[in-house]
Amino acid sequence: MPETNSLGLAEKNGLVTAAGDGIGRASALAFAAAGARVLISDIAPEGLEETARLIREAGGIVETMVGDASAESMAEASVARVVELWGSLDFAHNNAGIGAPNAPFTEQDRAAWERIFSVNVFGTMAFMKHELRQMEKQASGAIVNTASMAGKDGSPGLSPYVASKWAVNGMTQTAALEYAARGIRVNSICPGATLTTALRTWRASSPEAYDAVAASIPMRRMGEPEEQAAAAVWLCSAQASYITGTLLNVEGGDGILGKQ
Repeated sequence: MPETNSLGLAEKNGLVTAAGDGIGRASALAFAAAGARVLISDIAPEGLEETARLIREAGGIVETMVGDASAESMAEASVARVVELWGSLDFAHNNAGIGAPNAPFTEQDRAAWERIFSVNVFGTMAFMKHELRQMEKQASGAIVNTASMAGKDGSPGLSPYVASKWAVNGMTQTAALEYAARGIRVNSICPGATLTTALRTWRASSPEAYDAVAASIPMRRMGEPEEQAAAAVWLCSAQASYITGTLLNVEGGDGILGKQ
């Protein structure tokens, strides 16, 4: 990860959604370590408070907000709170998302599609809308969305999730084009297999299956949440000042392999 004092994030203000665990927690810690003030949110208060504790113990500045990232009222309130606390919204990492049950396309019912789209698509859309409104007033800002490699390629058995992440990438590039001349950059990270809590649990319960999947990745391992966070922070930093509309693969080469 680049030196934090070269990122240009000291005393900047922003938000990270789904910060109670995994990529969101790692992102919040990394932004704070770079000197930023950060509002973190999650639907689960226990994990959120643990993230806040870790940031404060490291000397960072953090505020928390508990709520459902699929609700537009949560998006509006989060942006307003950052501005109320610190005066501007300089960056945002829209990380909230949920997965799908693995089933063939014809067995994925509408309820599963609606649940996934409510968070992954409509929640991300709402946060982007209110973030962009505030950043337009400032004529500056950077947004990064957590998409997925599934937002670039199909994945059997995960049709609603795949469709939702294609939508995230589409929104990312559309907003990037619309707001590029207004001083606002919008990018997404596209994680491959990453050792979040769910995958760590799977590794412990099914080590042989885990090892087989990890061995199929060109780098021969799965990613760490901190590696995804480093990419998100960099995309919001001064070092990425001429980058917008990028759908950044963070996947150990797996996406390259998939194109062969």
